[in-house]
Amino acid sequence: MKAIAFLALASAVVARPQYGYSPAPAYRPTPTYAPAPAYRPAPSYQVSVPAQYNFDWAVVDDYSGNNYGHQETRDGYNTQGSYYVQLPDGRLQKVTYYVDGDSGYVAEVTYEGQAQYPAYQPAPSYRPTPTYTPAPVYG
Repeated sequence: MKAIAFLALASAVVARPQYGYSPAPAYRPTPTYAPAPAYRPAPSYQVSVPAQYNFDWAVVDDYSGNNYGHQETRDGYNTQGSYYVQLPDGRLQKVTYYVDGDSGYVAEVTYEGQAQYPAYQPAPSYRPTPTYTPAPVYG
């Protein structure tokens, strides 16, 4: 009988819930990592055909007075073109340029027309305050 009581008491002690701190398990698996990606050098692109293009564009707006544009042609290392802009004084400024191989950017600036400076007429700074007539009330 004592043996049965002892076994019952031992099983109750073992089966009781554990409260409080319990240490972390001693075994932790080592993390595994995927192998590093193999990097390849960027592909080298070899251009076998020299650049060739031709473009032009223009803007003309009579209301605002804007007038400007650009034109360029390239064949291999030879580039030439021009661009222009309407200046506020009424002249047209035109830049003609070329680049030939290692010669660099060579430009010639010209102006067309005469600069015009109209007499300055300041806007009146005083404007009378408008008067309002109340709307009629019906009813």
